[in-house]
Amino acid sequence: MAYDFDLFVIGAGSGGVRAARFAAGFGAKVAVAESRYLGGTCVNVGCVPKKLLVYGAHVADELEQAAGYGWSLEAGHFDWGTLIANKNREIERLNGIYRNLLVNSGVTLLQGHARITGAHELEVEGQRYTAEHILIATGGWPQVPDIPGKDLAITSNEAFYLKDLPRRVLVVGGGYIAVEFAGIFQGLGAATTLLYRGDLFLRGFDGSVRTHLKEELEKRGLDLQFNADIQRIDKLEDGSLKATLKDGRELVADCVFYATGRRPMLDNLGLENTGVELDERGYVRVDDQYQTTAPSILAIGDVIGRVQLTPVALAEGMAVARRLFKPEQYRPVDYQNIPTAVFSQPPIGTVGLTEEQALEAGHKVNIYESRFRAMKLTLTDIQEKTLMKLVVDAQTDKVLGCHMVGPDAGEIIQGLGVALKAGATKQQFDETIGVHPTAAEEFVTLRTITR
Repeated sequence: MAYDFDLFVIGAGSGGVRAARFAAGFGAKVAVAESRYLGGTCVNVGCVPKKLLVYGAHVADELEQAAGYGWSLEAGHFDWGTLIANKNREIERLNGIYRNLLVNSGVTLLQGHARITGAHELEVEGQRYTAEHILIATGGWPQVPDIPGKDLAITSNEAFYLKDLPRRVLVVGGGYIAVEFAGIFQGLGAATTLLYRGDLFLRGFDGSVRTHLKEELEKRGLDLQFNADIQRIDKLEDGSLKATLKDGRELVADCVFYATGRRPMLDNLGLENTGVELDERGYVRVDDQYQTTAPSILAIGDVIGRVQLTPVALAEGMAVARRLFKPEQYRPVDYQNIPTAVFSQPPIGTVGLTEEQALEAGHKVNIYESRFRAMKLTLTDIQEKTLMKLVVDAQTDKVLGCHMVGPDAGEIIQGLGVALKAGATKQQFDETIGVHPTAAEEFVTLRTITR
């Protein structure tokens, strides 16, 4: 049977665009359908605008540190509207770049909602298309618990387009998005409270990292409330919001921001017309080659619920394009030792196993841990501490994990990701000459076993 397209991609986010571009480059006839915005969550309401807001929030730190270096500055004024307008302009520029990447690759771009109507058939805005392969890359969507007043809360989708900076913010959640936005709101001047129903945020991260960040956020004056959850939200006469907690306490704020998880975006996708199955968590079930239970349909990215990070979706998109259209170049995605960062304030960088994971896996470990005041702060009154930690296999000397909390953690951890991927040992770390004076050299000068 002759199909309209060799590959039809639903979703123009990071993974979908990567798969489409490279499949077209390998000679396939490709279409992409997108109903919202080019670039997906990351470019529009995720990593990119979030990092821009983090930069904006961090300016307050730079101004505070300036006096120690001889700069006399008048009290500044922050304008939320300017930051958001400039952010919007940059996102629009990136949208255009994504459009050009697709079109210049020879991909047919269809702007509209795609619905699968059969194993090889789709419909976009009333127009029917056929494809040999269909790739689902529709990503995720933030969700708010079903509580009274849930419609009064916002998520990351709305936070990037707030007209004004709220004076008082309740951030609900314990994952990296909650921690990052708590830092953004507080850094830009809002009185911020972070509520989390568990004992300590960032479950799954190294215990030392979680504890250290908690201490540093408290130094900054962020109100952390653990073992706390909202039962209902009500709007008061003055327009503010009252959050009633499950323990009976009441908190009043101008904004309640939820970051309590994301769900796969499968709305009106037409999966009932296919043999595609979902797993027990509601994500699309795929095998190691991203093949769903329907032979002609594949899925990648957040919609499959594996490692929900933009670079991972990019790698998965590349793997699909190669396997289908350039098999001699195909290689599976390696999910081990994926470096990642949390752009909290201070930020986290991590790669490899946590101390807890290493012990659970049966390793006997040596822990090397250092806390120190960064050189940049020595001429200031700021007492923030940086944490660096290595988890080392005591028997093989192999470095199993690297963890950092402090300025530029994300930048530093990228290079260590290469080292762990290459199987570096602690001796090789020790024999590497450090760059002086930097914080990064601490990773190659840790000599004393902490425990």
